[in-house]
Amino acid sequence: MNSNRFPLALAGCALGLTIGAAAAAEALAATVAPVATSAPLIPRQAIFGNPTKAAGRISPDGRWLSWLAPLNGTLNVWVAPATNPGAAKALTKSTERPIRQYFWAPDGKSVLYVQDKGGDENFLLYSVDPVTGAERNLTPFQKTRVEVIGDSTIHRDRILIGLNNRDPRYHDVYSLDLASGKLTPVLTNTGEYSGFTADNDLVVRLASKSNAAGGQDFYRVTGNVVADKPFASTTLDDALTTAPAGFTADGKTLYWLDSRGRNTAALIGQDVASGATRVIAQDPRADIGEVLAEPLTGRIEAYAADYLRNRWTALDPKTRASLDFLDKRLVGDFHVTSKTLDDGKWVVVNDPVTAPGKTWLYDRAAGKLTELFTSRPELVGAPLQPMRPLEIKARDGLTLVSYLTLPPGSDANADGVPDHPVPLVLLVHGGPWARDSYGSNAYHQWLANRGYAVLSVNYRGSTGFGKTFIAAGNLQWGARMHDDLLDAVDWAVAHGVTTRDKVAIMGGSYGGYATLVGMTFTPDRFACGVDIVGPSNLETLLKTIPPYWTPVIAQFHQRMGDPTTPAGLALIKERSPLYKADRIARPLLIGQGANDPRVNKAESDQIVEAMKAKGISVTYVVFPDEGHGFAKPANNTAFNAIAENFLAPCLGGRAEPIGSAVSNSSAKIVEGAQHVTGLAAR
Repeated sequence: MNSNRFPLALAGCALGLTIGAAAAAEALAATVAPVATSAPLIPRQAIFGNPTKAAGRISPDGRWLSWLAPLNGTLNVWVAPATNPGAAKALTKSTERPIRQYFWAPDGKSVLYVQDKGGDENFLLYSVDPVTGAERNLTPFQKTRVEVIGDSTIHRDRILIGLNNRDPRYHDVYSLDLASGKLTPVLTNTGEYSGFTADNDLVVRLASKSNAAGGQDFYRVTGNVVADKPFASTTLDDALTTAPAGFTADGKTLYWLDSRGRNTAALIGQDVASGATRVIAQDPRADIGEVLAEPLTGRIEAYAADYLRNRWTALDPKTRASLDFLDKRLVGDFHVTSKTLDDGKWVVVNDPVTAPGKTWLYDRAAGKLTELFTSRPELVGAPLQPMRPLEIKARDGLTLVSYLTLPPGSDANADGVPDHPVPLVLLVHGGPWARDSYGSNAYHQWLANRGYAVLSVNYRGSTGFGKTFIAAGNLQWGARMHDDLLDAVDWAVAHGVTTRDKVAIMGGSYGGYATLVGMTFTPDRFACGVDIVGPSNLETLLKTIPPYWTPVIAQFHQRMGDPTTPAGLALIKERSPLYKADRIARPLLIGQGANDPRVNKAESDQIVEAMKAKGISVTYVVFPDEGHGFAKPANNTAFNAIAENFLAPCLGGRAEPIGSAVSNSSAKIVEGAQHVTGLAAR
């Protein structure tokens, strides 16, 4: 906590075909010449294994530095005195799952982290004393997901949290004493509120609730009693681009990220007493996505808007001087990940893209920048490739912000186009209400190193580009959203990046769904596909979403199709790849976490069974200890080992042999081990 960054998140070759089609696929593969490159093969482990160090933080009092690093092969929290980073010690002792989210308590007396079990996303909150190493589970409940609602620079010994242990659909508000672990009820959520906003005094000031229009109603809270009527509302149009962003420390100003009356989300300051608002920052092409705030006052010091790249603008001279200082001394983009309470020291991560990222300690008063660590030193000197931001026009004129990475040695004059067309992997982001951005991307670097151009496309419905762009994706799953992906591939073909017969589609979550759509709706467009935790049946997807998503189900129905109406049910069935599984004619690889609470394992099971019923082969890999994606590096590395050996005969690229990667993981090969070189059934 106290990160002072507020990302706008309102609210990743198996021959799957018949015997006859297999012969055609073999003929196709034979026409694909391997990519000639002298660049060394980067080991999968160097890209997808544990980082040496990551997620650097500084405690609010400046006494401690912390980061994530492996302990006996599992990511844990390490701490060191800020005056002696070399004296680091492992603070946590997790063995089952890597710790991926942690933060310092406001008083700096403990490290707090969240952890689930087997990927079920029922995150509990834990506390560890950095001096003694004593650890406690602060939320010792079953089937409970904790949310942090607020912290304070005044009451630094406690925080506000939300717990859904009374009703899995809704979170009640509690005050948590960090020293004793005592939980004190603050507000029981019997009104079906989807979220709460507190001030620096740890007083709940706002509640939000989904409305019939697909947006949110915002209510004032006084004395922990929610008002009868909302003071502000959104409809579906503004639902993903408008939300409170917190109060100043004195409680007099409420910040909003707000698209009401405009297209992109602007940074708005609202005087609490009068209700008057003023525009602090806006960008015509992109939402304001992040801010830096002064820790003690809560006053916003800088903001960022991410169109092609994330760009910071300072609002006061001192912050401008600090950002300019960092910009001159660091190669690539940078982010401030934590601050001391006095705002005197920042932990900064910079991302050169063509080299591994570094984490620095910035002493603002001294004007001193000290390197703390390189996250993946094994990638120093590796042939990492530049990422190129692009604007691609869809068939209806919509601009699709996209990112292209080319294989090493393929672009001698560095003009962003390979000297000769190369195979391409269309890498589709999840969400779909999320986005791709510029920066280091493990999948781009891995696939480019194997000999493929990699193209990521912000198709309509992606966030970050204003509400009109999001709305263009309403009811367009498997329709115009898919057309955008096809249009991007056509662009790549027209510009000599690739040829039409050398394109694979790959993605996770919605990206997995897009892969299944590509293989079923347009079965002749992609040479092969890799689906990771992708839904195959939108009807069953909506029936099995986690209970804590209940408040936003109306928005899902309006953006995807409403299964409670005959027309809506017909639409989502029409857009479900399951019902077109018999059209699959090219190799397909599917990866699934058995405990996935978002995209239930049945989503993958269904389409695999449908393919088997039609005599269509598929390779299906299940990880019994994973959820929505593969958190454990051994599992992630194993699936990617399978994936690259799946892609190589399909597209003609390179592959590191599977070796022991799969046997060192929990992977269960349910179907189709024989279709991937080096893959044995487990």
